[in-house]
Amino acid sequence: MRQGKGIQYLFLIFAAIVVVLTALIFLFLATGLGLFFSDGYSPLAFFTGTSWNPHSGLYGILPLLVGSFAVAALTLLISAPLALLVSLYIVEVAPDAIQRPMRTVIDLMAALPSVIYGLLALTIVVPWVRVTFNAPLGKGILPAVIVLIFMVQPTMVAVAEDALRNVPRETKEGSYGLGATRWQTITGVMIPSARRGLISAVILGLGRAVGETMAVQMVIGNVATQIPKNLVTGAATMPSQIVTEWAEATSQIHKDALIMVGFVLLVITMGLIIVARRTGARTA
Repeated sequence: MRQGKGIQYLFLIFAAIVVVLTALIFLFLATGLGLFFSDGYSPLAFFTGTSWNPHSGLYGILPLLVGSFAVAALTLLISAPLALLVSLYIVEVAPDAIQRPMRTVIDLMAALPSVIYGLLALTIVVPWVRVTFNAPLGKGILPAVIVLIFMVQPTMVAVAEDALRNVPRETKEGSYGLGATRWQTITGVMIPSARRGLISAVILGLGRAVGETMAVQMVIGNVATQIPKNLVTGAATMPSQIVTEWAEATSQIHKDALIMVGFVLLVITMGLIIVARRTGARTA
């Protein structure tokens, strides 16, 4: 009895530590927000400004928002259907002799450091974009999307696969017993039954795409002085801009502006979590 209460208190302490650390991170970033706007920079100019140029005293976040959302949206548009198809193939179609190598490859992809993906993109994707689209740099949103598609697949496939495997066997057998084909069972029974897990897979993949830093920073071009005109010109995302400029930020307002970008990124991430929970609750 006492041992059970001791374990319960231990878990409570660990949970409290996580909550406190999260609150401290939020407080730190919120403090930077107050310092940035107290320096006299207008909130309207920050959120609607179309140029991020510290040398000119311009800290408009709009190019970073456009770059981040464009990269995340395009990555999700391609990765979500691909991850669903791969997980369905592993669960329902592939024999054991193929399932195991595929899982090994997926685990290996998940274990690779992001800088490895960035190096591969620099040596393969960027030259291909440069030649194919006649782009001088070869960097931009398109190569960032290509590298992120590979990076988010392991997470999305793993979560989607678990969700599909947790569909009760009786449910699938009942569908087959009523004369449904495999495709009808997949689309009419398995996917609806696993929708909460599939939604979680999509949200986790989106969060990875929004927050990825190193690999994106290496191939996107890190151009934030204007809103990107197309997918093969230099652009920037919020995480890539922070890691690019923080070491070079000498003025306090520059550092506060980067902290403010981090605060916006935190709010977006929290919003994704809230959406995922609400969506899961509705589909329960």
